[in-house]
Amino acid sequence: MGPAPAGAQVRGAAGEPEVMEPALEGTGKKGKKGSSKKRTVAGSPGEGLLQPVKLSRAELYKEPTNEELNRLRETESLFHSSLLRLQVEELLKEVRLSEKKKERIDAFLREVNQRIMRIPSTPETELTDQAWLPAGVQVPLHQVPYAVKGCFRFLPPAQVTVVGSYLLGTCIRPDVNVDVALTMPREILQDKDGLNQRYFRKRALYLAHLAHHLAQDPLFGSVHFSYTNGCHLKPSLLLRPHGKDERLVTVRLHPCPPPDFFRPCRLLPSKNNVRSAWYRGQSPPGNGSPEPPTPHYNTWVLQDTALESHMQLLSTVLGSALGLKDGVALLKIWLRQRELDKGLGGFSGFLVSMLVAFLVSTRKIHTTMSGYQVLRSVLQFLATTDLTVNGISLCLSSDPSLPALADFHQAFPVVFLDSSGRLNLCADVTASTYHQVQHEARLSMVLLDSKADDGFQLLLMTPKPMIRAFDHVLHLHPLSRLQAACHRLKLWPELQDHGGDYVSAALGPLTTLLEQGLGSRLHLLAHSRPPVSEWDISQDPPKHRDSGTLTLGLLLRPEGLTSVLELGPEADQPEAADFRQFWGSRSELRRFQDGAIREAVVWEAASMAQKRLIPHQVVTHLLALHADIQDTCVHYMGGLLDVLMQGLKEASNTKGRMVVSQGEELVLVPNVEAILEDFAILGEGLVQAVEARSERWTV
Repeated sequence: MGPAPAGAQVRGAAGEPEVMEPALEGTGKKGKKGSSKKRTVAGSPGEGLLQPVKLSRAELYKEPTNEELNRLRETESLFHSSLLRLQVEELLKEVRLSEKKKERIDAFLREVNQRIMRIPSTPETELTDQAWLPAGVQVPLHQVPYAVKGCFRFLPPAQVTVVGSYLLGTCIRPDVNVDVALTMPREILQDKDGLNQRYFRKRALYLAHLAHHLAQDPLFGSVHFSYTNGCHLKPSLLLRPHGKDERLVTVRLHPCPPPDFFRPCRLLPSKNNVRSAWYRGQSPPGNGSPEPPTPHYNTWVLQDTALESHMQLLSTVLGSALGLKDGVALLKIWLRQRELDKGLGGFSGFLVSMLVAFLVSTRKIHTTMSGYQVLRSVLQFLATTDLTVNGISLCLSSDPSLPALADFHQAFPVVFLDSSGRLNLCADVTASTYHQVQHEARLSMVLLDSKADDGFQLLLMTPKPMIRAFDHVLHLHPLSRLQAACHRLKLWPELQDHGGDYVSAALGPLTTLLEQGLGSRLHLLAHSRPPVSEWDISQDPPKHRDSGTLTLGLLLRPEGLTSVLELGPEADQPEAADFRQFWGSRSELRRFQDGAIREAVVWEAASMAQKRLIPHQVVTHLLALHADIQDTCVHYMGGLLDVLMQGLKEASNTKGRMVVSQGEELVLVPNVEAILEDFAILGEGLVQAVEARSERWTV
């Protein structure tokens, strides 16, 4: 609507009270005159009122264009309804960054770049001589053991590169993070920095010097340390703007080596780069046994060398394909609602982006697909493909020197190789996490195929934390008990590989132990590690036991859940010894009706409610026997509703019926009011039970 004539504007401004007043009056003569004047003034374009659009008959009944027909056809075949398409489009509008915010973020990034390049250099010192560090900053790394060879000096980065989802256009609100790679100059690195955490020590010192100078700049409202994807050997520096833009963006600085600095052959999963003599303080055995491989340690170094190459690959694949970017955004929302991208080993948005790139390279996804099509294709792939058995690779090279997929399967539970063929993108993803992703993908595909009216709400808008997704949930607290578990399970090579992170070292063996013990009772076992919160640069980095509570979720099978018997092999079979070792004192010889004498475990359960809690007995017994984790450290939540249902049953027996007179006889009939009152009590109890089960254990 264009501007109104000058006269109309003056009349509207001067007569505004008279125009609006008759609208509230009755139907008198003055009211009619006033209404007539209002219609005249309101008809002017200057009032900003919407006017009906008058279309000619030819325009009203004209044939739809090809674009409109394609849109209708696509909506019918892909979205099942126009409502679902509108919901997806509106959701994408909500999570995208506006152009104004992008301009403000770009301006902030330019300022960050200038500040970083102006930071002064430092003289060269030994890695263990850290007296040059100012008093107000701590090294964001646990330097255990402290003694390590090598020298360090600070020089401004050779290159500052924006990497990650922001540059690709796939970052989503409300938490906008921009990853910036700082390429450290070759002068501060040495040939053997890949050994014994030397590179990670230099990386942490580099960040500490950056933090000290940037914290004094008024441009930044906060300067904090954080762990990159939960990895305690790879801290990052978080920068936020000052003032009203503090929540606009978080810039994460990641120091990295030059792309071709480390020899790739030294970082294969079968190689060792953490010497036992240095880490354990003891000389290697004299029988000539090789050093244990350090696949996770090697992967963390490789990840830093491949930041720019991964960025170039994703930029080439996604490019200007808006549908692929929308699909990645929807998948990130899907993961976030299910808390599958949290903590160390989560199925992150970066992994989803690389998975989309893989499906494009294998022509299972086309660049012309819409975001909803990409979402369906990726969920279908996850639901039908088990990367714990058959890994996938983005590498197209036929170089015989590259390791095979089988070599990676021996070192990692989940395998997805990048384009170099040497880096496993899913190195930190555990088998339990991937099986949980598979399970959620299957449920999502069933939901999409059912064409339910609330499918969009359940798929992308409803949070689904672990407390809602699993039947029984248990918390292991305190986490320091897992250190004793590593000693009991003799996980020295795993501790050496994970740099002393006893939680990560014990996680895989513990889940395998419980899966074996629960057997046919268990459908899915998953774990959740809350991400470590950021900390101030003047504080020491959080310890492994400070990372929260390790939570395990059990999804149980109704078949066999209430069985009180674990049937083992016959006494004269060689497997009987393994059965006795696994179950310990619980295992005993029993003679059965068919005359067989077998090893067996019998659980105590008198009622059906106790039988449903047999997994509690299994978990506490196995953790105490094999991992030295006593039942006082296992906070088990299951069967909390049994007490409520039992109370409801008793209440119904006493007041759920009443005696009434029908004719000459007294008849016992249900008391509807009492039953409704019982249901109200049950509802209140359910709410309290859910709130209790969702309570977070504090360290």
